[in-house]
Amino acid sequence: MSREILLLVEKCSHAFSFYNLQTGQRETSVALPEYPHEFVVDQAQRYAYVGHYGIEHSGINGAGGHHVFQIDLHERRLVRSIDLGHYNRLHGMQMDAQDRLYVLSEEKSALLVLPEPQTDNAPSRAIGSGGFKSHLFALSRDGQTAYCMNLLSHTVAKVRPWEPIHTPVLCSPGLKPEGYALSEDEQTLFVTNRISQTLAAIDTATMQVRLSVPSRQDPTRLYLHPDGQRLLVTNYGERSISVVDPLTLQERAHVPTGGRAIALSYHPTQPLAYVSLDDDRVGIFNLDICAFVDYLKTQREPDVSKVVTL
Repeated sequence: MSREILLLVEKCSHAFSFYNLQTGQRETSVALPEYPHEFVVDQAQRYAYVGHYGIEHSGINGAGGHHVFQIDLHERRLVRSIDLGHYNRLHGMQMDAQDRLYVLSEEKSALLVLPEPQTDNAPSRAIGSGGFKSHLFALSRDGQTAYCMNLLSHTVAKVRPWEPIHTPVLCSPGLKPEGYALSEDEQTLFVTNRISQTLAAIDTATMQVRLSVPSRQDPTRLYLHPDGQRLLVTNYGERSISVVDPLTLQERAHVPTGGRAIALSYHPTQPLAYVSLDDDRVGIFNLDICAFVDYLKTQREPDVSKVVTL
């Protein structure tokens, strides 16, 4: 019998876990090497691909990891580890509409492509990210364009993974751009700037900042709801989340989170967001009433999540 499962990386428990959303209980955990981080799931919801960041956070020096972990979601086991060689500190992970896998190496500032991730043993191409300490990236549905968040060079770079001689187009929306969300029509890229403490909307055609507004303290991530009507911003320094209007970037609601909000994901059909908190909980946030309605107790440092039916 199929049921809704919250897939969750628990970074400091070094695990990829399965939580039953009906009972709120953790059913299974797949043990992984230290400090796994971002993950993506293919369209068939058969495999998850987890990047091995390998260190606790981006402020720590160290080589980090250089493997992608392929997890069978039906069998709930680690299938294999894909060695990406000297490309290390793997962080941003995306898949396009053809289920091609894209992986960002923060240490090497390179975007890697595995066209057949179920069977590929190495990337088939790599391009520069257009900056330094490249942490996360947005990806167009067709995989032709990526927007890399470069923490140390304070830029967002528009790159073309399938065009080897394309020159990155740079934009500097603020200091330490990290969070991102691409609009449904892919004409606007929303970005958080952690040091500047601003939110920005970038025109993806021209890579010019269309709008910039002050944010709350240390905005780390932002997530556009599938209805296109609201953005959720995690204010890491302030221990809160903001509900923001995508057209004006003005705050509609502000809710304290207790613990620091690390990441979140949306339920595919219900007005719910699952907010990972650094006090080892996932808060269930009701978007209609802008309030937390329940919590899941997790292992250490819940991070990226996704709701699937298995």
